[in-house]
Amino acid sequence: MPEYLPTAPYRGTRDFLPAEMSVRTQVFDHLYEALERFGYLRYDGPILESAEIYERKSGQEIADQQLYTLTDRGGRRLALRPEMTPSVARMIAGNAGSLNFPVRWYSHPNCHRYERPQRGRVREHWQINADIFGSDSANCEIEMFELIHALLGSVGATEDMFLVRANDRNLLGSALTDLVGVSAEQLGQVFGLVDRWEKYDKDKLAEQAAEIGLADKQFERLGDVLSAGTALLDELPAPVKEASNLVKVLESEAASLVRFDPMIVRGLAYYTSTVFEVFDTSPENNRALFGGGRYSDLAGMFTSQQIQGIGFGMGDVTLMDFLDTHGLTPKPRSEVDVVVIPVAGELAGPARQVAAELRKAGLRSSTPLELRKLGKELSRADRAGARAVVIVGQEDWDAGNVTVRSLADREQQTVALGGAAAAVRALLD
Repeated sequence: MPEYLPTAPYRGTRDFLPAEMSVRTQVFDHLYEALERFGYLRYDGPILESAEIYERKSGQEIADQQLYTLTDRGGRRLALRPEMTPSVARMIAGNAGSLNFPVRWYSHPNCHRYERPQRGRVREHWQINADIFGSDSANCEIEMFELIHALLGSVGATEDMFLVRANDRNLLGSALTDLVGVSAEQLGQVFGLVDRWEKYDKDKLAEQAAEIGLADKQFERLGDVLSAGTALLDELPAPVKEASNLVKVLESEAASLVRFDPMIVRGLAYYTSTVFEVFDTSPENNRALFGGGRYSDLAGMFTSQQIQGIGFGMGDVTLMDFLDTHGLTPKPRSEVDVVVIPVAGELAGPARQVAAELRKAGLRSSTPLELRKLGKELSRADRAGARAVVIVGQEDWDAGNVTVRSLADREQQTVALGGAAAAVRALLD
């Protein structure tokens, strides 16, 4: 017996059969349309990048634990991209002289991370990325929040289904140093502790705080700071608040789009001020869906020119879970709208001619690849999701006619060849 290879994909990756691919295509087409209504232009880049750009800027978790790396025959260390932001920063830096800043770009890359597969996390995912480069205006933050609402609205979500929670790392840094007494040396570790605050129980958080060097009173004060909400802003120095784009958003007409939350930090190392995450409000899927933030110096890996940026990445796994949770997942499209069936082998050519005319009229049309009895072809067309068939018989064809039949009620009519498209369209409408 031959030894067959396994049919399952590599663990943490997924096969998408046509029905599921149809669902994904419908969802992402809505997202593309919404992005382009805001003026975002689509770009793409290589799936292989220098490993160094992730090791320098993506953060320790990605660089040390999740990066797929390889060495090519020239001795260069490469990585499968785990995210798109360092790549787009490279592209922006490399083409800065020809770009009309600020620019709005979006992409839909395939990304890879060596993670433990679980709900919401796999090793290969697709991600909608949207970024603005070349402006430090608070209008960028406002547009990001408007865009998030528009994107989720485009796939059927209502405002009560999700919540945008936002913070400013500079505001949090001020709170940690001025109110909690965290030292400059401890600040990075405490940021990491805050990022885990909602994931661990209090005893484990206290243990980790002690390992960082926080006293019990500091730990309790940290809890008060993180649960203070907008009241925390009243305790912070005026210069810190005046420099914050997020505070400007909260004081604008766009304040209703977002909730200030000191617990939002984001784990990626390149965020420098505004950070945000979008949460599902359903108790059945109470988790972060996606997030992003502002990065003031990410392009600095590639150029001396400082290019401000802000953006987010929306992964397909959590998005599809969100749609499933709220009953928003579209149904797969049928294979075709109409099947053109010849009743004899010598009519295969005429059937193809009819199908070609139907396609010109915008109807998804196919013809049988093998000759079968009419009853079997009708059954196959029904299983394919077609709502109508066009039957090509010799006598009708000689007279310039075809038979159009509804698969729903089995009613049929003979029409002139030139009227076949209109007759089929009437059955579909």
